Amino acid sequence: MKNYVVVTDSCSDLSIDLREKYNIDYIPMHIMINGKSYDADIDFKEIPYKEFFDIIRSGTRITTAQITVQEYKERFESYINDGYDIMYISTPVVMSASHNASLKARDELLEKYPDSKIYCIDGLNACFGLGILVMTAAELRNNGMDIDELAKWVVDNRLTVNQAFTVENLTYLKRSGRISAVKAFFGGLLNKKPIIISDATGQNLAVTTVKGRRASMEKMAEMMYENFVDVPYQKVVVCHADDEESAKEFKKVIEEKFGDKKLDIYMGRIGPIIGSSTGPGSVAVLYFGKEVTINKPE
Repeated sequence: MKNYVVVTDSCSDLSIDLREKYNIDYIPMHIMINGKSYDADIDFKEIPYKEFFDIIRSGTRITTAQITVQEYKERFESYINDGYDIMYISTPVVMSASHNASLKARDELLEKYPDSKIYCIDGLNACFGLGILVMTAAELRNNGMDIDELAKWVVDNRLTVNQAFTVENLTYLKRSGRISAVKAFFGGLLNKKPIIISDATGQNLAVTTVKGRRASMEKMAEMMYENFVDVPYQKVVVCHADDEESAKEFKKVIEEKFGDKKLDIYMGRIGPIIGSSTGPGSVAVLYFGKEVTINKPE
């Protein structure tokens, strides 16, 4: 079996320790701050983590940009020249044009390298939802699954990734265009916290609101308890946007809800792409569960 790489993008939020553990690579998207472009570096080497979120707190809007066709071609071709086939799992096409750019790069490269295999699969998840899907894909690769089998597994299982997240302040969702101005104002006025999931297209969808931070954590833990599936490759991540204390509190809420059932919960950090939309103070839980079937209403 020919060796192959498992690759993702900045939306996976996979820290360097996880990427090294599972042997995963990533291609950075881009962010724009005050007219200057930066790589959306999930290791925060250029702009330290807290400084990044302090920039958002200051009122500065951070915009995001896709990976270009040329960037994909250069990275993919480097893998091919090193003797690898490619399994790329991307952020949802409904959230970024990057996926379509990867398909164009794939098609152009396959004309030049017809004996290579390049899979570009829409992960239908972002943040650590994409992250746990990619980690599991890499784990299966490391355990000997060939690239064709893995491509089928990813497509068959990507909708079993479940997420629930909430935000501390609706201002950032409003600023990013992820929620209407009227809803943002109404929610902020009444201290409402939206509970947001990923639908079957990969789009984020607010399914309910609750009043108060603790109540939002309890509601997300309840949803997780109802949807959790005890698969052998289960991975649970609680992550946050520069609010470690809230993430620790949320982790305890989940553990209390599950009682004697011990969960191995990884504590992660929300990266620059997702964080620029949700803002500081966001917390989320990602895990494998019942298949997501809900679609965002028109």
